[in-house]
Amino acid sequence: MSMTLALQRSIQCTPDRIATSCHGRRQDFRSFGDRVARLAGALRAIGMAPGDRVGMLGLNSDRWLEVAMAVWWGGGVLNPVNTRWSVPEIVYSLDDCDTSILLVDDHFVQRVEGIRATARRAPQVVHVGDGDTPPGLRSCESMIERAAPIEDARRAGDDLACVLYTGGTTGFPKGVMHSHQTLWSICMQRLAQTPLGPGPSVALHVAPLFHIGGIGRALVQFVAGETHVLVSGFDAREVMQTIEREGVTDVLLVPTMLQALITHPEFDCFRLDSLQRLVYGASPIAEAVLERAMAMLPGVAFTHSYGLTEAGGVTSNPPANHGAAGRASGLSRSAGRPGLGVAVKVIDAEGGEVARGEVGELLVRGPNVMHGYWNKPEETARAIREGWLHTGDGARMDPDGYVFIVDRLKDMIVSGGENVYSAEVENVIARHPAVQACAVIGVPHRQWGEAVHAVVVRKPGASLDDAGLAGHCRQFIAGYKCPKSVEFREALPLSAAGKVLKRELREPHWAGQQRPVR
Repeated sequence: MSMTLALQRSIQCTPDRIATSCHGRRQDFRSFGDRVARLAGALRAIGMAPGDRVGMLGLNSDRWLEVAMAVWWGGGVLNPVNTRWSVPEIVYSLDDCDTSILLVDDHFVQRVEGIRATARRAPQVVHVGDGDTPPGLRSCESMIERAAPIEDARRAGDDLACVLYTGGTTGFPKGVMHSHQTLWSICMQRLAQTPLGPGPSVALHVAPLFHIGGIGRALVQFVAGETHVLVSGFDAREVMQTIEREGVTDVLLVPTMLQALITHPEFDCFRLDSLQRLVYGASPIAEAVLERAMAMLPGVAFTHSYGLTEAGGVTSNPPANHGAAGRASGLSRSAGRPGLGVAVKVIDAEGGEVARGEVGELLVRGPNVMHGYWNKPEETARAIREGWLHTGDGARMDPDGYVFIVDRLKDMIVSGGENVYSAEVENVIARHPAVQACAVIGVPHRQWGEAVHAVVVRKPGASLDDAGLAGHCRQFIAGYKCPKSVEFREALPLSAAGKVLKRELREPHWAGQQRPVR
């Protein structure tokens, strides 16, 4: 089980198939494989030894995929760097796992000086891009031109493949260690449960490749031996243009991206009929958004994938449950059943498994689970106990094994002794015709401990006030779940992966106060 085996198969069986398309630059698997083997040799020549960590700091591109494969081809370990991080955060991740080589694209070369000046061990820096290579940096293109291709190092199985850093929402980021086997297992589960179909697959990579969702989807495409189309980041108009131009068949979007796509004023100007499959996940989706998306993309098969950095995809809710019957039964709101070879259970605070239908913490066990956190044995021991990964997500399971994610346990609001799941309240708020986006958090309250607070983005030109929103919510949920305060904003803070950053919304309310840890 090695990620490079997937590339070797494509080089052997379909060398003339388009491997990557990025901003007008196309290459087949033969040329892609040659560049990978040469770059692997070049990285070896500047000191990459088997098991050494190599960082990649750059936006989505064909070069990003070349770097990832070249690191593995040469026997190294990939450290995909979060592009939203500041220099100190980047340096922390490089120092933490002792990254010796860093490849940087045109968008981030200006950060090199700060990285070199503050890193414990300044990494060798290689420029990956179309612009001129700045003084003092190595040119990736020149290295590839001069290097001879090398044989695949054939790192596989339990050999470490990558260190993916978590977002650092609670303290310092943690380096999640995935081996070739865990990555391969994630790909196999995805392909077994959501097959690409009989025809050619052209996947558009929009989610950032440093994120488990982005790199996981790219690796699935490599294993299948199909075409990758890449855009630097999410822009709704560019995504629609690219789908039309490239004949994209597959895309993974987080809910905020999907919402931006279907609400774009030029949605009807593009032909999106090539699109066959759309996977959504990474955060809860409002029912109103999902229903509108399915209506506006009637020929597309929708799949909900639930997972986390520590385990990749865990459950999958197939297209069959997104039809009329699935919506009527409520299965369309499920995260699906666990993937093949994956076991899940829901436990209470004492560790006992709860009855079906009751809410508790979701646990996961299987070949997709990380090997642990880099150099953090105590955190690893807390996360993985008796072989079970504790996700920190509140969930319930129905009698047929379908999992329903209700909230992150840390996002759950306890108001007057009652549990309020923010996702449930957000779902109701999102139904209001004037609401573009929303997030619900708990804020301090002297009497109830916490009160429900809503942060709302209105649709352009729409009118909505506190009283109107409160009246809307009372039609659908109990009074204690309804927002006690509302804040209207122009936009919500989002992570690079498109998730709402609730910690940023909570910070001003809890400054100087201790919020209970759950």
